[in-house]
This record gives sequence, structure tokens and C-alpha cells, in this order.
Amino acid sequence: MLPVTLPDSATLEFEASGQVKGFQYSAGAQLQWHHDGQYYQARQSISMFLIGERSQTSEGLITPKGLQPLNFTDKGRKTQSASFDVASGKSHYADGSADAAISDGVQDRLSVFLQLSALMAGSPEKYPPGTLIELTASSARAATRWKFRVGATEALNLPVGSVMALRLDKLPGKSSDQHGAVWLAPTMQYLPVRIKLTQGQSDFVDLQLKKYRPAQQ
Repeated sequence: MLPVTLPDSATLEFEASGQVKGFQYSAGAQLQWHHDGQYYQARQSISMFLIGERSQTSEGLITPKGLQPLNFTDKGRKTQSASFDVASGKSHYADGSADAAISDGVQDRLSVFLQLSALMAGSPEKYPPGTLIELTASSARAATRWKFRVGATEALNLPVGSVMALRLDKLPGKSSDQHGAVWLAPTMQYLPVRIKLTQGQSDFVDLQLKKYRPAQQ
């Protein structure tokens, strides 16, 4: 069984920058993370001037191995969603895409980052630099394998200030050239303080922490 320690409920605000099809943008972003020890909900949103809001929501169960998503929603110009039935080993996609085979431990495109937080916080000594972590991460249309390589702890100068954070590089996969990195801060229970993902040659999104608000106990 994987040793996991879930971060406490919190709201994280980010400054977001990126490029989509040659269009550069800056925006505000927020990650709302809440759990009660049995169930969890996470919502990440990016609000862009003239374009509107893009949001992803993940909700599911807390298990001894960490997060077990039940539903994932990706909302932009249109809404797409996926549901996960680990007992039957199937993920179902609302857009009509064929069901995908999944196994215990499957994550979605949002929960995967919080699952990494839980793994690192649960037993950081098990993940020295160079360790490979492989997870199944599902979008609202398909499930693919994501690989992360644990790197070094780096000093980041973020909008929130100077933060020491552990870097994990997302390696490109066979079915996708998406790559990037996530930085997890030990002083914030290994919550992500920076996420940068690149698609293709030039499209990217870079979220950098601006404010960290633990939930009121």
C-alpha cells in the first residue's frame, strides 16, 4: 500500500501566463482543494479577458492509496466529462468516446497533481532525485499514462515570494508531446506552487502561486 498524506483543504491563487496558437495571454487562476477525510473535491479555473473561464473539476473518494476520482469535468466553450468505475475497470466519456480500461490508482488531469502531493508528503524519502513515477491520467475524452521524474529542490521566486519546492518533470509520452514540470512545496504540504505544461512547439501554460490560503479549521 502506498503511504500517502493528503494536504489540508486550501485555496491557491495563481498568476497564469501562456500562449495558444500564437496568442499570448496573462490571466488569473485558482485551485480550490477540499476534503473531509472521505470525499474530496478540487476545482481549478483560469479566467481570461475576452475569452472567459476555463475550469476543471475533480471529485471522488479518499482511499488508503490516496485519491480515487469518480467524476471529472472540463468546462470551456463546451463542457466535457468523464466518470470512473474502478470496480468494473472502465472509464465512461460523455462525448461518446469509447470506454477506456482503467485500473486502481487512475487519476484525472486535475487530481493527478494532488495525488503527487499526497505521495510526496506521505514518504518523501522514497522518491530521491531520478525516481520515475507513472500514473494513468484521464482527460474528459481518453486515458493515457503520465510519467514524472523527480528532480531537485529549487528556490523559486514566485508572486507569493521565495519558495523552496521539489521539481517533478513531466516526460512526453507516446501519444502526446505534452511535457512540462510541477513544483511541490514541502512548507505547504507539498501542494503545487508552480505548474508549467507545454504542448507542441510553442503552446504553453505557466501557473505561479500568488496567494496560499489554508481552510479555516
